Amino acid sequence: MRPFESGTGLSTRKSALSLKRLPRPAIWVNLNPFFHMRRWFESLESFAIDVILERRAGKRAHTLRSVLLALSKVYLAIVQTRLALYRSRILRPHSHGCLVISVGNLTVGGTGKTPVVEMLARALRDGGRRVAILSRGYKSVPRPFLLRLSDKLTRHKSLFIPRVVSDGVSLLLDSRTAGDEPFMLANNLRGVVVLVDRDRVKSGIFAIREFRSDTLILDDGLQYIKMRHGLEIVLVDRQSPFGNEHMLPRGTLREPPHNLARATHIFLTKCDGSDNSDLIERIRLHNRTADIIECTHRPKHIKNFATGETKPLEFLKGLKIGSLSGIAVPESFENALRSLGAELELTQSYTDHHRYSVNEVERFVRRCARRNLDAVLTTEKDAVRIPRLPDSELPIYYMRVEIEILAGQGNWDRFVDRLTRDQPVITPERIY
Repeated sequence: MRPFESGTGLSTRKSALSLKRLPRPAIWVNLNPFFHMRRWFESLESFAIDVILERRAGKRAHTLRSVLLALSKVYLAIVQTRLALYRSRILRPHSHGCLVISVGNLTVGGTGKTPVVEMLARALRDGGRRVAILSRGYKSVPRPFLLRLSDKLTRHKSLFIPRVVSDGVSLLLDSRTAGDEPFMLANNLRGVVVLVDRDRVKSGIFAIREFRSDTLILDDGLQYIKMRHGLEIVLVDRQSPFGNEHMLPRGTLREPPHNLARATHIFLTKCDGSDNSDLIERIRLHNRTADIIECTHRPKHIKNFATGETKPLEFLKGLKIGSLSGIAVPESFENALRSLGAELELTQSYTDHHRYSVNEVERFVRRCARRNLDAVLTTEKDAVRIPRLPDSELPIYYMRVEIEILAGQGNWDRFVDRLTRDQPVITPERIY
C-alpha cells in the first residue's frame, strides 16, 4: 500500500486536495535556495558578532577569538601599509578639482552616519552649493556581471554610468536597487544628487560632468583614500568610541584610534548631555586641531508606514508596542522608545541592512496582536526595507530622527559659512 493510501481511496483524495490548498508563497519561500542561503549567512554573521563582542562563551568561541586576533594583526599591517603608500605618493589619489568632503568612522557601523550626511548635504544645498552624494550602496542588488566587467576593463570614463538614485528632482530607484541608506538620503533631500557605485572616483567624475556638481560628499569615505579629500569628517560614537579596541576581524575597528589624526572635524554622536571631557581628552592625544562637535540623534515624530499619517512623540506615552529593527545597534533604538514613554513588550532584531520578507513582518505583527499590543515601531532606515502589508493587523510606524547639536554649534556654523559664503567656482569640466 502506498503512503496516504487506504482501501477506500478517500484518504488519497483528501490528502491530494489538502496539498493543493497549501499556500504557494509559503512553499516557494521554503524551497527557494537563495532564501536559505541568505538566512544561513545572516546566522553566521550574528554568531560572528556575538563572538567578537564576547557575548558567546565556551571553548569554541574562545578558540575562534584567538584566530581572529591573529588575523586582526595581519589586517592592521595591511591598513597601515596602504596608508603609507599613499602618504609617500607611491600611490596617488585622484583629484576631482572641486570640494570633496568625506564623512566616515573608524568602526564598523553604528555611529549614526546617515543623519549627519543628510544634515551636511542640506546645509550646503541651502547655501547655494550643487551637492552630489557618492555612496557604494552597501548590500544593494549588484549590477549585472557583464556591465561590471565592462566598467572594470574599459578606460574610457565617458562609458561609465553609476546608479542614479536621485537626479536632484526625482527619486529614480527603489531601496533594493539603490541600498537603504542612499534611498533614504535621496528621499529626504530634494535638490541633491545621489549616486551609487563602488568606484566613487568615476561616480564623482560623472556627477561633475552630467550634473555640474561642485561639492562631492563621500558617504562612508574615511577609508576611500584613492580619492583626494578636501575635508575629513569623522564620527565617534560616544557610547562606544572605539568598539572593543580590537581591529577587524577580532574587533570592530577599521583603523586604529591614532588614525583620527587625519580628521579635520570630529562629531561625537549619541551624546546625552553628560560630560565628555575624558573622551575628548583621549581624542586630543591623536588629533589636537580638529573641531569637535557633540550631537545627538533626536527623535522628531513617528509616521504611519501605510497611510503616511504623522503623529507627535507624545503619542507613544503609555502605548504598548513591539519593536522591529535591522540596524547595527538595535539597543539604542529600543532605549529611545522606552525613554519616550512607550511600553516595549516585544522586540525583534536582525543583522544590519536586513532585507525583510513578507512572512517575517506578518509573523511579528501576529505575535504583537496576540499580546494585545497597540502598534509596531521600526526605524526610518528599516522602513525602506519592509514590504507593504495590505491588511496588517496592527499599524506599523517608523521614527523620524534628526541630528541636534549639543555643543560646538559655533564650530558647525563657521564650517558651513566658510563653504557657502561665496558662490561656488565654475565646475572644472575641462579636466574631464
